[in-house]
Amino acid sequence: MNIITITEEAVKKLLNYADLIPIISSAFAKFSMGKEGGVVQPVRVMFPAEKQNGMNYVMPCLYDDIMTTKIVTFYSDNKDMPSHQAYISLFDATNGTMKALLAGETITCQRTAAMSAVATKHLAPKNPKVLAILGAGAQARSHFHCLNSIIPFEETRIWTRTFSKAQALAKELGCRACETGEEAVQNADVIVTVTSSSTPVLKYEWVKKGAHINAVGACRPNWQEIDPELMRNAVVYADSLEAIFKESGDVLLSKCDVYAEIGEVVNGTKEAKTEQTTVFKSLGLAVMDTVTSRLVYNKYCEQSLNSTA
Repeated sequence: MNIITITEEAVKKLLNYADLIPIISSAFAKFSMGKEGGVVQPVRVMFPAEKQNGMNYVMPCLYDDIMTTKIVTFYSDNKDMPSHQAYISLFDATNGTMKALLAGETITCQRTAAMSAVATKHLAPKNPKVLAILGAGAQARSHFHCLNSIIPFEETRIWTRTFSKAQALAKELGCRACETGEEAVQNADVIVTVTSSSTPVLKYEWVKKGAHINAVGACRPNWQEIDPELMRNAVVYADSLEAIFKESGDVLLSKCDVYAEIGEVVNGTKEAKTEQTTVFKSLGLAVMDTVTSRLVYNKYCEQSLNSTA
């Protein structure tokens, strides 16, 4: 077998949001169609590395002619390396042959941001002007670039618990660093929470009515990023209803209602309630890794073919 290895450097050169967002939108639609959509994806397996304060995830998916399995680790205490690290194995689903091994950090960051972009397109209020990002890591950076690629925000604000980190990222991106979360989200139209916090960082009373929130962190059943009162007073959308009631502390601990999957909004079977405050709870879907990996793999093969022609 000739197994192609695609590095982070190669992925960064091949992947862009203009190509990615439509593919992610289509994958949402197919996922929420159930069996008719053709997505075979069990809820991911999670197991802790308790002594190291880490979590490990195994995420398999079969879709169309491609099958992938992503192994991703999340070690929030990492200092000199990324908190998230991942690799994705890609197989030809017609015969089970492994075709490629892809570095997964950039794919994870960009597909997650693209998921938020699809939700934001459908759920954000009209003419959003202010974007607030709580967190200053890799996901904060990817969300800044992705969301600003689809919406001409007049201002982006960044907050994280260590103000110097917010300042450094704000300087890099040309936006505003805030000393408090309340300052960052005041009158914001779109809010993104991408922290590693296990306790709420976004309070109900800070958020203006009609804002849209992409809640990306708090991926464990006992973790929260969002004030329970805010969850109970918002219209909540999931990437996966099955997963959200197993994995999301924001949902389980607040005992909030969940209105729909975002894929149902994409399909037109559920309403985008943009006149109300909305929350998209994003846990991550293996099918998003599958379609993104296929995009990268196809581009890589096309580029290689052209270089040898």
